[in-house]
Amino acid sequence: MNGTQQIVTQRISGHFADADSEATRYLTGTLPNGLAFAVNGDILISNFGTDRLEIMTRTGESRVLADSIEGEAIGKVNFVLRDSKGRIWITVSTRIRNWMHALRTDLADGYIARYEGGRFRIAADGFQSTNEIRMDAREEYMYVVETTGGCISRLRMHEDGLLGEREIFGPRTWAKAHGRTGLRSTVWGTLWGTCVYSDKLFVLTPQGDLRVLLDEGDPAKVDALEKQFFAGAVTEDVLFATGRGIAPWMASVTFGGPEFADRVYRSLKGQRIPYFRARLGAAMVHWNEGIDDHLSAMRSH
Repeated sequence: MNGTQQIVTQRISGHFADADSEATRYLTGTLPNGLAFAVNGDILISNFGTDRLEIMTRTGESRVLADSIEGEAIGKVNFVLRDSKGRIWITVSTRIRNWMHALRTDLADGYIARYEGGRFRIAADGFQSTNEIRMDAREEYMYVVETTGGCISRLRMHEDGLLGEREIFGPRTWAKAHGRTGLRSTVWGTLWGTCVYSDKLFVLTPQGDLRVLLDEGDPAKVDALEKQFFAGAVTEDVLFATGRGIAPWMASVTFGGPEFADRVYRSLKGQRIPYFRARLGAAMVHWNEGIDDHLSAMRSH
């Protein structure tokens, strides 16, 4: 690998770049929000805009893997994750088509689903805007970001893939605008995460203690969104006015570089990928499995 890049896509959508407003950009059209590698190297895509889980080959052919669950529309598919046993998990933030209308304190229609036997089954329900999920290094717990719930939950992972009872991990609520999104775990048991609307980067210790490492949100704009959120009346102007700093609308954090010591974080409004060095991270499940096959497939195309 020499650092060169290539576009792997069936076709490039101009929707996001050409949108005439923030509302059009983030509320309509295709919005691939999360990626994970399937066992064979194909790319699983949680599409927040088309409300479905998609899968794409390394040559760009794509198809819909699921757009319904238990006879109902699947909802706003936010994130996709594969565990060490090859099970595919997704989060659905809300069953409401326009996700802005789900930015409320009284709505808990988000859920987690597990793919098995060619279809999805709901594994846990009743979350407030389910966002990213992660497991600890031993896959003993699944950690769940609840964006509008203002908290991180966790559930015990059983060998058969069933999830135990939900409990709050860390502070019950602490971030303005209730905008937690991204989450990653380390080999030390520390959780790293982001707050999208208030542009925060934080860590939670294995004991659940909170440390905010970076806070670049605009206080006045975040306060305005907070007031509308608790009033149940979030407007487009106030919502889309938030986001500033090195990674505006900071959405997730991941690990890379030697020994996974680089903290790389992406943002929905940014045009760069910033990073910094920290302690040893944890590899994603696909990192070492079948890597030779994956590299051979990439070189052949």
